[in-house]
Amino acid sequence: MDFQGKISVIMPAYNEGGNIYENLLETEATFEKLSTDFEILLVDDGSTDNTYEEAQRAARERDRIHVVQCGGNTGKGHALKFGFGNATGEVVIFLDADLDLHPSQVGTLLYIMQDRKVDVVIGSKRHPLSEIHYPRRRKIISYIYAAALGLLFRMPLKDTQVGLKLYRREVLDRVFPKILCKQFAFDVEILANAHRLGYKIAEAPVILNFRRPVRWGNIRFEDLWKTGLDTLAIFYRMHILKYYDRIA
Repeated sequence: MDFQGKISVIMPAYNEGGNIYENLLETEATFEKLSTDFEILLVDDGSTDNTYEEAQRAARERDRIHVVQCGGNTGKGHALKFGFGNATGEVVIFLDADLDLHPSQVGTLLYIMQDRKVDVVIGSKRHPLSEIHYPRRRKIISYIYAAALGLLFRMPLKDTQVGLKLYRREVLDRVFPKILCKQFAFDVEILANAHRLGYKIAEAPVILNFRRPVRWGNIRFEDLWKTGLDTLAIFYRMHILKYYDRIA
């Protein structure tokens, strides 16, 4: 695959000190194989462990790795938005720092973006070619949430929550100023606005390999409640207040 242009990889991290040094070096080595210009932005979201120090150690060894800090733990969404403010690439990749989704899969997303001429490509657990095993309860919740999003926002997407996404810079330049969510429904707010603006979105298969014990089989009711409220708030802002239409 021959990609022309610079790629910015934004990796939000919170208390990943035990793995972040190795994960950053592995990510950097993976992108070197793509033979394209790139940068890796590790965003430390107010970690209370040695995440920042270990990330800085990796940055001292590899000049394509850069580390920035948020002012406290404000949520993954805010960390990604903060990281984008420091990104310089024509294409921006969101990648979870735990590498449960290995960066070697980015080549597939880039190919889909170029081949299908779309503006956004998102990893999807529910893609028929995805290789993933996760708890039945999680599958049921995922199906219900995807159905709700289809009804609320008319998005033809089966899964919005996978931590591997690829955007053309133009999309985020237009959408990020409108974004208010900092945590639970952040991905939905971005994608719903991109869809509303007419950008083309495609889903890609993913291989999900848990590097640590599965922590997300038992979802807290509090998280589900907050995600539901955030999602309804996005719908209210979009279709009742018309807030997104007023923000440049």
